[in-house]
Amino acid sequence: MSGLLNGKRILVTGVITDGSMAFHSAKLAQEQGAEVVLTGFGRLSLVNRIANRLPKPAPVIELDVSDQEHLDGLAGKVREHVDGLDGVVHSIAFAPQDALGGNFLNTPWESVATAVQVSAYSLKSLAMAALPLMENEGRGGSIVGMDFDAQVAWPKYDWMGVAKAALESTSRYLARDLGPKNIRVNLVSAGPVGTMAAKSIPGFTELADVWDSRSPLKWEMSDPEPPARGVVALLSDWFPKTTGEIVHVDGGLHAIGA
Repeated sequence: MSGLLNGKRILVTGVITDGSMAFHSAKLAQEQGAEVVLTGFGRLSLVNRIANRLPKPAPVIELDVSDQEHLDGLAGKVREHVDGLDGVVHSIAFAPQDALGGNFLNTPWESVATAVQVSAYSLKSLAMAALPLMENEGRGGSIVGMDFDAQVAWPKYDWMGVAKAALESTSRYLARDLGPKNIRVNLVSAGPVGTMAAKSIPGFTELADVWDSRSPLKWEMSDPEPPARGVVALLSDWFPKTTGEIVHVDGGLHAIGA
């Protein structure tokens, strides 16, 4: 059976639970014919268990995107499982608790720096670490990052919102510089999904309530598949000349005024 990603080799980062958008992106990628490799950080035993819930168990590589040794060794570890990459999914974000929840004016630089490094600069770090695997006879590939609309200031989102704005800008500069290598860089701006990471954000329920009253299309916080479908579409060959783009999969809320 033909799939959108037949024969493609995809690296998916940020899988924590089987409810995450990263997990569903990996699952759909496999269902569409891709060979998938995962990365995890910290609780690797948990990530390995989650990897076994995919349609086809996937290998897991440890990757801390703030650790240069991990980044330098990524290509070699990926090559233990596949001979190159056609796509990379960046699903990594983190901010210390004092950078969220209404503490914007009092957050120290150290916490802001962590949020920006892990949530935005890591897109560039990951792209460069994967680059040797994507320079495959000019075929290039696709890098897709997970975003949350940074056009406005959201309740309680604080410095993570600033980090997402930096992520959006970073994706455009990467699109500019990696385009000559035939590598596309795009983001999927998803509506709120009740993942473990999202629930750790103070005031997340307040933020998510906005969708109940303003989203033109009914938004299901318990369903991470729509954003994952957007990721798979951008990984595929159906967007061969699209780069530097932010595709909103948010029920249309981004288009609606207050």
